[in-house]
Amino acid sequence: MKITWLGHASFRIEIEGAVLLIDPWLEGNPSFPNDYRTAALAGATHILLTHGHFDHTAEVDAIAKETGAPVVGIPELCAIFDAHETIEFNKGGTVELGRALVSMVQATHSSSVGSSYAGTESGYMIAGEGHTIYVSGDTDIMADMDWMGDFYNPDIGILCCGGHYTMGMEGAAYAAKRYFDFKTVIPCHYGTFPILAQSAQPLVDALPDVDVRTPAVMEAVEI
Repeated sequence: MKITWLGHASFRIEIEGAVLLIDPWLEGNPSFPNDYRTAALAGATHILLTHGHFDHTAEVDAIAKETGAPVVGIPELCAIFDAHETIEFNKGGTVELGRALVSMVQATHSSSVGSSYAGTESGYMIAGEGHTIYVSGDTDIMADMDWMGDFYNPDIGILCCGGHYTMGMEGAAYAAKRYFDFKTVIPCHYGTFPILAQSAQPLVDALPDVDVRTPAVMEAVEI
């Protein structure tokens, strides 16, 4: 399994024969060097969206056209991108992407594409190769994390932690300690805009018993 941060909240996850692009936002992403675009998109099999905000969906049309990968997510958001192939499902549902099992779970945020309603925000549990990855999407701490951690038992957490629009470093650390038993955590949604936290060191310091990885953009974390 390879998890590659593409900057901000965008990821490339290679798992069970699938290459999942999570909220891919490359052009205009202050963290992403445009020279790496071809490598970031190579072999993409699916585009998995957590919600509709521009820093998660601004490039969906272009990337879907470029890669031919279907757009995967909640029905109302998929409907906005229905010029492309879509795979729509909803919270509590599970789809098989490649051989990976992807379950949609709750998040607490907001969701729109411009002025268009885009369904509700979501997170994902991605299971394969003996691991389960929790992709938090944009969210605050929520009580639902209790049953999500217990039911899915993810060992890898990709957690938003930049603050202002999502939970911050302290909140992400609290959620990780109270609701989950992560072996590995990868922070995201930080360091992009001045209003967000610029360093994930507070999260690293708050989780001394967890392998908190802070890879450079396009540096693969292999698990």
